Amino acid sequence: MSVATRRWERALRATGPRRSGVVKAVVGLGVEALGIPAAVGDRVRIEAAGAVEIEAEVVAVDGEAVRCMPMGPMTGVRVGAAVHHSAAALTVPTGRGLLGRVLDGLGRPIDGLGPLAGAPVVALDNTAPSVIGRQRIDRQLGLGVRALDTMTPVGVGQRLGLFAGSGVGKSSLMSMIARGSTADVTVIALVGERGREVREFLEDDLGPEGLARAVVVVATSDQPAMARLRSAFVATRIAEQFRDDGLDVVLMMDSLTRVAMAQREIGLSAGEPPATRGYPPSTFSVLAGLLERAGTGPTGSITGLYTVLVDGDDHNEPVADAARGILDGHVVLDRGLAVRGHFPAIDVLGSVSRVVSKVTTPDQRETAVTLRRVLAARRQANDLIDIGAYKAGANPLVDAALAHQGAIDGFLTQRMDDLTPTDDSWRRLTALTTTFGGLS
Repeated sequence: MSVATRRWERALRATGPRRSGVVKAVVGLGVEALGIPAAVGDRVRIEAAGAVEIEAEVVAVDGEAVRCMPMGPMTGVRVGAAVHHSAAALTVPTGRGLLGRVLDGLGRPIDGLGPLAGAPVVALDNTAPSVIGRQRIDRQLGLGVRALDTMTPVGVGQRLGLFAGSGVGKSSLMSMIARGSTADVTVIALVGERGREVREFLEDDLGPEGLARAVVVVATSDQPAMARLRSAFVATRIAEQFRDDGLDVVLMMDSLTRVAMAQREIGLSAGEPPATRGYPPSTFSVLAGLLERAGTGPTGSITGLYTVLVDGDDHNEPVADAARGILDGHVVLDRGLAVRGHFPAIDVLGSVSRVVSKVTTPDQRETAVTLRRVLAARRQANDLIDIGAYKAGANPLVDAALAHQGAIDGFLTQRMDDLTPTDDSWRRLTALTTTFGGLS
């Protein structure tokens, strides 16, 4: 759309009838307005003190009253303030011009590099690809992390969850994947992140190399719930446009739990009844709608990697349980491994990829299963080993685990700057399992 066309449309809207109402109440995080004909999902502008207008979105309609959630602070909003209906639809900038840029939760640049000149704009709302039109997942996506590429292989277009408590290394693992994946483009959504950590992630973890082929969308924890929720959909919409252009995209979202928390705030403020652990029913339908938009399409793909912050290391809490049922696999990060300096702290035995048989060869699966058997036997014999009651020769699998513990740890651990091509990872795993003797 040309600049002249946009100006003409703005002029037409300005001369047309203006639908307005007034603020009836400001309760909690939301605003209730009267006299404005609006539907769920419509945008409105609320007048505040100092001639400031606050953007908001309608989240519920109750008779003649509409409930709105603001995109910014509600300072200065009072009862009787004017509320104006906005005809403009929510849009998102897209295209290769976004690579290397950092955007806020509404798609606006915040990196100080100027406006997104010439970036195509698309509507925020979109639907998931047709279940029949999706390509099948039949190719492995290299991530550069040995423990993932061999023990939990990720397919092009798969949706995988990274499940962990706080401080176990999720962000560091994400930065490794952003720099080491073989995808064409990376889109990263930092939802509800600490403001202090954003610049550290961009400069230290991601680095110039990773940022050059990435788009980063940031909504920090102090921003309103609607802005945090929208950031997840903005990042997804940007990834969808790259997919429609025929590219293979990695969409990384940290974290899915904070998306659910934002929707919980919105749902409760809109009057929804709390259900499981205070989450209203809309939370789980929003998660399903968001996650289903990733995956393969008629052309291109979105490989979705979503971190799930498990509450109190409880992997069966509601968001984790719901996400596990929707996603195509899960990777568990273990706090016990993290405190021992085992990075990445991936619990290989607790992690599962549901497409492993589609993206690996029988020989590759056999070598991975061999290492799993050895690790499982070592875990079962832990108590005997710790008290010195295990006798060598009692179990060949345990013997192999003890004899090659250093080599196994050396394979499964990795420095952040040590990115391994997928073929090299498989060769190293084959060489490792060969030393086990007749087990393979």
